[in-house]
Amino acid sequence: MSATQPLTPAVGALINHIDLSLPLSTKDKAFIEEALLNHKVVFFRNQNISPQQQVDFASNFGNLHIHPIYPHVPNHPELIVLDTQLNDLRDNALWHSDVSFSKNPPYGAVLQAKKVPEYGGDTFWSNVEKAYDELSPALQSFLETLTATHDFSKSFPTSRFGETDENLDKLERTKRENPPITHPVIRTIPETGKKVLYVNEGFTTRINELSEKESQLLLDYLFQHITKPEFTIRWHWQAGDIAFWDNRTTQHYAVYDYDKSVHRIMNRATILK
Repeated sequence: MSATQPLTPAVGALINHIDLSLPLSTKDKAFIEEALLNHKVVFFRNQNISPQQQVDFASNFGNLHIHPIYPHVPNHPELIVLDTQLNDLRDNALWHSDVSFSKNPPYGAVLQAKKVPEYGGDTFWSNVEKAYDELSPALQSFLETLTATHDFSKSFPTSRFGETDENLDKLERTKRENPPITHPVIRTIPETGKKVLYVNEGFTTRINELSEKESQLLLDYLFQHITKPEFTIRWHWQAGDIAFWDNRTTQHYAVYDYDKSVHRIMNRATILK
């Protein structure tokens, strides 16, 4: 029988007794969805599944996104490869919500640890629903009147992702296809009616209704507030671990604290609604 083990009061739970290599039953799908709403990110241990099985599992929850920049698993364009020998992963070492530069940002993501160091390379998640709840009512009301710009270029600069003609062409094409987009600073989760902070250091460039200086001051405060330890969990990876998070109610930070010689491989499926 499926079981959930909460890991912190704010965010994170371990799910036991579900084998992700098998087709997901209707009951287990509902169980996982409920756990995500309650805990924002859930973890599974000892799930050494194939790329196709990861795609099949993630597809239970929505259509899968194809990332415009990162390489993918051969024959599986829906699975991006985060490999220290293939990617510059420094852009993940900051707090962010995946692909918030798109018109319809992802619902969630399923990340599998394929190869990890003995220590280092942990990932943090923060509960941005709780971060909103902990703001004063006056600030909550003010933020609900605001919108913010999210820009792909902020985390994908030409200096790091346009180093060859081929990569530069891909980068420029992606910029044209993903111009800066506006989202409300406060979003509402349809299933619960709960409100969340929706600005992130990775892609949010300014608050549109404020002056540049006012915008930066407020964003700096919100970015810092979101990362309060009371809102977060730090996960130490083991090979075969899978994390499944709600991309609407969390932000995450992949700690880049390991030597460049360390080989770390993660495969991610990003889920749209």
